[in-house]
Amino acid sequence: MLTYAADRLWEEATYVAYYLHWPLDSILGLEHPARVRIIEEIGKINRQLSEE
Repeated sequence: MLTYAADRLWEEATYVAYYLHWPLDSILGLEHPARVRIIEEIGKINRQLSEE
């Protein structure tokens, strides 16, 4: 059974991979703050696009 942290890591990695098409090893190689920042920026772009 995965822990919450492992589940969250998979969610973050899947989100970034889906939108940026990066390989898993590149995403997992990011420090957590950088990965969170990228996720936030993807979210901003998605919100802006949905408002248009």
